[in-house]
Amino acid sequence: MTKDGDDVTSSGGHGGKPALHPVYSVTNIFNKVRMLDGVKITCSAWVKLFTLHAKGYKVSHHIDGTRPPTAADPKYAEWCEIDAHVLQWIYGSISEDLLLRVLETNSTAYEAWTRIKNHFLNNKGARAAALEHEFTNMMLSKCSSLDEYCQKLKDIGNQLTDVGSAVDDQR
Repeated sequence: MTKDGDDVTSSGGHGGKPALHPVYSVTNIFNKVRMLDGVKITCSAWVKLFTLHAKGYKVSHHIDGTRPPTAADPKYAEWCEIDAHVLQWIYGSISEDLLLRVLETNSTAYEAWTRIKNHFLNNKGARAAALEHEFTNMMLSKCSSLDEYCQKLKDIGNQLTDVGSAVDDQR
């Protein structure tokens, strides 16, 4: 493999057959990336996990905006096949609600990646205001324990960070 994730032929004992791309070794995306629901797993956490996964399996170029090969390129068919796997990872690691919002026919992994990120970033102001209200009005009496209360505040705080309105430690 090259550093860009391009397959190279292997030499030792494989008869010059192309090396199997690491993308084909993933059997269950949930062992690698948690389900993006926007509440428990925030967009920024999911992006970090997914990006790490993509880098490890040499497919980062499918989500970072790198242009695909042209249709005339001999590697185009292989690129399309690998992109379909990455797209399946993306669609398989988001909530059903989000999937229905971003699912499109004939999409590339990068296009789906961009739609998901835009979904969380497009309404930052309104989302931040709603989350601020929820954070400010969270009451211990509505939770079964102090741990639950603190966890809910942390979850809302993480969501606020995602929309650019981080909560400081004092709050």
